[in-house]
Amino acid sequence: IAMAATRNVMRAVRVFEFGGPEVLKLQSDVLIPDPKENQVLIKVHACGVNPVETYIRSGNYARKPALPYTPGSDVAGVIEGVGEHVTAFKKGDRVFTIGTISGGYADYAVAAANRVFPLSDKLDFRQGAAIGIPYFTAYRALFQKGRAKAGESVLVHGASGGVGIATCQIARACGLKVLGTAGTEEGMNMVLRNGAHQAFNHREANYIDKIKEYTGMEGVDIIIEMLSNINLATDLQLLSYAGRVMVVGCRGPIEINPRDTMSKESSIIGVSLFLATEEERHECAAALLDGIEAGWLKPIVGSEYPLEKAVKAHEDIIHSSGARGKMVLL
Repeated sequence: IAMAATRNVMRAVRVFEFGGPEVLKLQSDVLIPDPKENQVLIKVHACGVNPVETYIRSGNYARKPALPYTPGSDVAGVIEGVGEHVTAFKKGDRVFTIGTISGGYADYAVAAANRVFPLSDKLDFRQGAAIGIPYFTAYRALFQKGRAKAGESVLVHGASGGVGIATCQIARACGLKVLGTAGTEEGMNMVLRNGAHQAFNHREANYIDKIKEYTGMEGVDIIIEMLSNINLATDLQLLSYAGRVMVVGCRGPIEINPRDTMSKESSIIGVSLFLATEEERHECAAALLDGIEAGWLKPIVGSEYPLEKAVKAHEDIIHSSGARGKMVLL
């Protein structure tokens, strides 16, 4: 009886109150959720850690989950069970997700079947956990919202993190001229290895001048901006005529001069994957699954943490000295 009693529980990180990283509590007696209609249960092998999860946890984000909750949306693992009406997957299938219902920082997670995709044998589970939010956000920012076209130039600000590397790979594969910034030599090399034609160190005092020098009078057509509270005003100076800044990340307010948008008829466009329609998600998924098959979609995994080090992962993703690939929990 004791054996039977322990079999249906798992480890999961739970948040009982909003606050700093320390509110992430690992519990080992959480009930394994059951997949309902059109849902699947996944045995989680790896889960991506995204900056947005730290904003949600702090309570300063537009969407607040009901407490208590388990963070995590990008999991990779194996189908453990399926709910009614699920025909696309069966027990034992390798998959990755762009969303979970029960939370990904756990041994098992339930997800809606339409947010789950087959994971190619070309990628391991760590890489599978690095696809979700980063690649879907990058594709949405470039094409669904940024209307990028082959031949245009794109500057990826903060190109060595999860979304940044995804953007470089996608943009290069789709025929754009790709520039990336990073904060370390290692980060810059990683950006160049993953599709950028040119890399700049955003820790150098004069790096903006170097970008201007490189792009000449034209400027850049699209800027993918991970830290708009620091860079937005300068971004407007770097744009071409009718250029657009895609706001992917922001950690606070900034003062800009709207006149800078008038002189070039440029646009500042916010990007939120949460607002994507079912149709837009399908479009992203189709493009990205093609990318995996073609071989250009290759997630770079950075720091790895065991589930019990989730607090450390949340501290590091905000305070690390420079991103180098995607952070994952194992």
